[in-house]
Amino acid sequence: MNATNKEPYQQAYYPPKPTRFTCFMRTFLPWQLWRFVLQNLKILKLLRSSHH
Repeated sequence: MNATNKEPYQQAYYPPKPTRFTCFMRTFLPWQLWRFVLQNLKILKLLRSSHH
């Protein structure tokens, strides 16, 4: 690892900017709802398997 990349306020210090598609998907309500449903189903599956 190069020590110059750790200095604040240099170009390599900042994380990459999200693409237009990524920003769109983060604000697209149907996609968010679908991901919410999938995450809840995964949690329910985990809870069902943990109870005997």
